[in-house]
Amino acid sequence: MSTTALPSGTKRYEALATLVERQIDRGMLRPGDRLPSVRQTCIAHSVSPSTVFQAYYLLEGRGRIRAVPRSGYYVTARPDGKLLPEPATSRPKSGPRTCDVNDFVFEILATVRAPGIVPLGSALPAAALFPLERLRRALVTGARRLTPAAMVADLPPGNLALKREIARRYVQYGIALAPDEIVLTHGAIEALHLCLQAVTRPGDAVVVESPTFYVALQALQRLGLRAIEVPTHVRDGIDLARLAEVLDLYKPQAIWLTTTFQNPLGSLMPNDKKRELVALLARHQVPLIEDDVYGELYEGPIAPMPAKAFDGAGLVLHCSSFSKCLAPGYRVGWAAPGRWTHQVERLKLMTSLSGSIPVQAAIAQYLHEGGFDRHLRTLRERLRAQRDRMFDAVNRKFPPGTLTVRPAGGYFVWVELPVSVDAVKLHRLALADQISIAPGPMFSARGEFRHHVRLSCGQPWDRSQEKALDTLARLAREAMAGSTDTVPHTTG
Repeated sequence: MSTTALPSGTKRYEALATLVERQIDRGMLRPGDRLPSVRQTCIAHSVSPSTVFQAYYLLEGRGRIRAVPRSGYYVTARPDGKLLPEPATSRPKSGPRTCDVNDFVFEILATVRAPGIVPLGSALPAAALFPLERLRRALVTGARRLTPAAMVADLPPGNLALKREIARRYVQYGIALAPDEIVLTHGAIEALHLCLQAVTRPGDAVVVESPTFYVALQALQRLGLRAIEVPTHVRDGIDLARLAEVLDLYKPQAIWLTTTFQNPLGSLMPNDKKRELVALLARHQVPLIEDDVYGELYEGPIAPMPAKAFDGAGLVLHCSSFSKCLAPGYRVGWAAPGRWTHQVERLKLMTSLSGSIPVQAAIAQYLHEGGFDRHLRTLRERLRAQRDRMFDAVNRKFPPGTLTVRPAGGYFVWVELPVSVDAVKLHRLALADQISIAPGPMFSARGEFRHHVRLSCGQPWDRSQEKALDTLARLAREAMAGSTDTVPHTTG
């Protein structure tokens, strides 16, 4: 790319992405061409490396370029000359609403565990992606090093060595946390529930994304809270303008977001937008419960920042776990609850007292031995390859009118099917062929997204995955052929 001034009137990373995309469309950059390095692009356009990476993440999400580890970014080939358009932003109805999703969600989840099922609807990646043998050895070593006194003394506050290792992970984001500012939990779900309970009372309203992870809706239902759904873009997250209106109009007590590789959309909120989000919430003094379990599963050399990195007021209750990036069966999570640390600690004591001390010691031992970042690099590359295969298969196989976008991390692909395809009926038909999917209504307090599905690319790509996508595409086409519905495309 030649030295060019970026157009004004838009964010710099968006302007840079638009410029690169135009060069691709005009044939100046062709499929297979390597893009200029980040350093070269910084010099050419007088921008920061962060701006370049955000632009490249955006282009990856659009399927225009792809990252090749230790090599750079390359222009992708487009199937049949084009990619499917991306889904439109949701348009949820305004106002707080009670949640009633448990029965439907449990019905869907029960099918994922059935033997012989191809788990395209699973929320968990395959166990084969994780260093289970090393973890087993760390479990033995860690348990041997635990003294009898520590087995009791750590109940609570949890294994101190693990808290120290987690605090070190925060340093990469410029976040300075003391070990006693971290509350260890049974996975991220308990962390999120405890944080939600700490900042709300029954009857309060809580902002969630639309669509949102069903666990958030289940938590609101359990605690007697009401959901306010706010439109969320498939690429860059929640609509901040609409969020500002909701904060003024409804005065919610909290907001629950997944800012990095949101489930189910896979959206990645850019760092600048996260900074704006935190500033907006600080003005209203509204706490943010940040679900960041997918934050380690990014593409490219630089990790996206959590919203917690921009929090100077202690309003962000940051929650994560090792379940999606290291040890799915160990159920070790944590919260960094900011100004609510004491309340979350007390709630933990009153509910489950403590997690398993030997398991916490095992994770601490594994992290202390080193190799976690090496494992993450391998995991990210495997997930990237699986995302590419899934995204390519959906583009090639699914019927006309299908909309989707390739995420820049995580392991979910959100697919908007033609409006005549009922996702719940499609789920039941697919299940008869030993395939699970996650239908859109389970991600909405109002049962919306009736013609949407979330597909998981967390399993190694093989013939069974390819065949399952063939079957799913056929069932969708048959559903279209058997329908007389001619309603135009809508989202939400």
